[in-house]
Amino acid sequence: MPSGNIQSGPASGQLRVTVLGSGTSMGVPTLACHCEVCRSADPRDQRTRPSALLSYNGRNVVIDTTPDFRQQALREYIGRLDAILYTHAHADHILGLDDIRPFNQKQRSAVPVYASEETLAILRRTFAYIFEPQSGESSLPQVELHSLDGAFELFGAHVIPVPAQHGPLTVQGFRVGSVAYLTDFSSVPESSKALLRGLDHLILDALRYTPHPMHSTVDQSLALVGELEPHHAWFTHICHDLGHEATNAKLPANVRLAFDGLQFEVAL
Repeated sequence: MPSGNIQSGPASGQLRVTVLGSGTSMGVPTLACHCEVCRSADPRDQRTRPSALLSYNGRNVVIDTTPDFRQQALREYIGRLDAILYTHAHADHILGLDDIRPFNQKQRSAVPVYASEETLAILRRTFAYIFEPQSGESSLPQVELHSLDGAFELFGAHVIPVPAQHGPLTVQGFRVGSVAYLTDFSSVPESSKALLRGLDHLILDALRYTPHPMHSTVDQSLALVGELEPHHAWFTHICHDLGHEATNAKLPANVRLAFDGLQFEVAL
């Protein structure tokens, strides 16, 4: 469900959030599956891997570069890329990094990358050809790596990393203004909950109803929304257990499933 030309940008002083992908690591439809959701004609049930775009002050900041990043960027007409924030280094969140090359070439600059030290180490191993280039004619992604160490300023916005647990792995959510994005988590420590108060919009993991050791379920995420009390909550990282329309009919009025191409704006 394309949402328009990102290049036009939000109004001054506004932050536009675009959900680039709302699916799980396997996406929806899922390969070799012929369930009702995977065969759904509702475009909101077509879910690429989980990612989001923050657009403000003439800049575009992507949270995670999924294996579907090229498709997502084409769909949303992303005309420039100014920074990448990584939540963690699982394959469904990083494997699209090579696709930033056209932005490097167009902008004639490297793209800043912000991530935990653990994630940066995995990026260096996974994309060794970027950081240990051999002589040759092929173009390479150009990045500048920055280790997350608390809140920081990025193009005039205050970015607050929000640690959470993805099973045994510590991952990073991000809060910018009154919006927070927190995917791939099974629990949120009390210290991080304090960073998630007073939100207009919270985008958070809600894999399915059945328990999972690495992900929050619909019921667990509803409990967290009830505790944090954002004005609006959007569930993401959704598997093929949840049909968009049928699930929304069961949710509170201020909670909905996100979908690829969802957009909203808030004051920065």
